[in-house]
Amino acid sequence: MSSVTVSPPVPRPHAFATVFALLTPHMAELDRFLRGQIASFEPEIRAMADYCIDTSGKRIRPALVFLSGWCGPGAVTADLVRVAAVVELVHLATLVHDDIMDEADVRRGRRTAAREFGPTAAVLLGDALFAHALHLATQFPTTEICAAVSDSTRKVCAGEIVQTLRRRSTNVTRADYQRIVDLKTAELFRVSCFLGARLAGFEAGYVDAASRFGRHLGIAYQIYDDLVDFFGEEARIGKTLGTDLASGKLTLPLLVLLERLPADERTTLTAELAGESPAQPLRRLGQMRELGVFAAVSQSVEAEIAAAIGALREWPGYAPTPLLLGLCDVLQAQVASVRPSG
Repeated sequence: MSSVTVSPPVPRPHAFATVFALLTPHMAELDRFLRGQIASFEPEIRAMADYCIDTSGKRIRPALVFLSGWCGPGAVTADLVRVAAVVELVHLATLVHDDIMDEADVRRGRRTAAREFGPTAAVLLGDALFAHALHLATQFPTTEICAAVSDSTRKVCAGEIVQTLRRRSTNVTRADYQRIVDLKTAELFRVSCFLGARLAGFEAGYVDAASRFGRHLGIAYQIYDDLVDFFGEEARIGKTLGTDLASGKLTLPLLVLLERLPADERTTLTAELAGESPAQPLRRLGQMRELGVFAAVSQSVEAEIAAAIGALREWPGYAPTPLLLGLCDVLQAQVASVRPSG
């Protein structure tokens, strides 16, 4: 395959419909592949696996695989579909586990697996999804793909463990927060871009650039997601919001709020995070609005987006580049959509 393929310019700004419309055939193949995997699970849990492997999610990580491995609108390769399924299954497993720990009721507009099947069965279901993802990764002709996926899966789990151990603690710095985000979210974004570019046959320099792009986009996306937990609308977002404060998860919006509150209010918020007093999400949201927390946190999102764009600056002629950069526009539009008025 030629390393450089000049692609037609992609209209800006992008919306989800614009970027993801290009991937309609890819996502259709992914859906068929994932549905075909249900039969691989034991009969007793097939309905549970099917419940998790739905088609209503944004499929951002598979999109990163397909876009970073983009070779033209008609090129849907079996390898890219398989590896997109691998990263999506890993992601779905983390969601199942996240919802147990957050005691969330709604995910993608319906009951979470933990609410549907109970937390004990759900945690094992998440394990089964992880295991099947790694099984699929072993089916590539070399060990490189399985090694990359298993390494990333371990890092994602490590990030969740570190975050869990830090729950109910305010002894969390911005550096700690960055480290958790890097592991639990950015790593899967990074490996999605790595796998797509690698399987498409692009040269090592571009594979590395795409990987760095994915990492920074992943950090930006998680910070945005943490903003949404306070500033989003549950009906529009489609999942339970307000869980970070209630579960004692010290995210960047809460870190910034703690920095800006007067001492007495900081003490009260600390008690809420520690579980020593009931969480007051509406009060905290009001304070975030008054103290400019959204603007401060969104600046961090913009900084990571700028770093993501910078990672691809030297590769403008490669087919995936304008498509990947379009995702930055999408994320910026998402941040703007939850920006408080006034």
